[in-house]
Amino acid sequence: MRNASGSLFGLAYGDSLGKPTEFQDYATIIERYGVRGPRELTGDPALVTDDTQMMLAVGEALVAAPALTPGDYEPVLRQAFLDWAASPDNNRAPGMTCLRACAELAGGKPWQDASQIHSKGYGANMRVTPLGLAPGLTEDQRAGAAQLQAGLTHGHPTGLAASELTALAVRWLADGLDPQDLLPALRARCVGQGYREDWLGDLWRRSGAESPAAFIAVGWAETDAALARVDVALRRGDTGGDPCLVTGEGWIAEEALATALYCYLISPDDPVAVLGRGAASSGDSDSIACLAGAFAGAALGLAAWPAGWDRRIEYADRLRALGDAWD
Repeated sequence: MRNASGSLFGLAYGDSLGKPTEFQDYATIIERYGVRGPRELTGDPALVTDDTQMMLAVGEALVAAPALTPGDYEPVLRQAFLDWAASPDNNRAPGMTCLRACAELAGGKPWQDASQIHSKGYGANMRVTPLGLAPGLTEDQRAGAAQLQAGLTHGHPTGLAASELTALAVRWLADGLDPQDLLPALRARCVGQGYREDWLGDLWRRSGAESPAAFIAVGWAETDAALARVDVALRRGDTGGDPCLVTGEGWIAEEALATALYCYLISPDDPVAVLGRGAASSGDSDSIACLAGAFAGAALGLAAWPAGWDRRIEYADRLRALGDAWD
């Protein structure tokens, strides 16, 4: 089914469809695209945002690292982020938290000191998909590296927790988990998780928390609360209108995860509808749609997307190279 390729391309498709609708209100989006939202790629190539660019940095660093350990992955990932920050293609309204953290990383600081410790913005998890797709990782590697890549820029515990869950959602769907079982599995994961000192070092000390356990507990509690809103919304069954009114605007990590899941779980067998719903949102439309697309593509594979899109999307060669490495 080429699930890895399906997820990577799905993320980029969602990013591209959500790019023109970000910062627009829902009424304006619907007036232009209709209630189903945008459903056709535009441009040659169809451009993406920093979401796809940084996802590629995470994935390519994962391939390039000698091993997936904190000591081997962090310096390669750091350099990938710095290369992205300095690239002339970094002109897609990049997040200020990422730019500030990269400026600190460029000075050679330990990443725990460069991390923007109080930020849990969407940048923590819009790029984590590769850590869910790479085969052969242990649970500790997948979860720990997902939190590490978030922490390089966004050090808030909720950014760490939401990033781990985003990676696990992609992995579980690619492995064949029924979409109806996904939300309960993610909520169960929020219970009893400790601080990953091997991967995070002393990051927690900068937060002012009284202990590592107290630090990370905040992240799991806030993320579970966001997932609970998804559960309530799906049970209610009224799935029309602006998804951001139900599960949040997506500018912070737990809301980006929750709203993307909501958009996906409404119609998991119709991936283009998933993208349109995510892009037709009043909040962080590109990040919501890209995560929703990653979930749909992980479950359904590359063939589920419209024919020819994989030749029209920006960075198609880099997306294809990662997908080929992991499928």
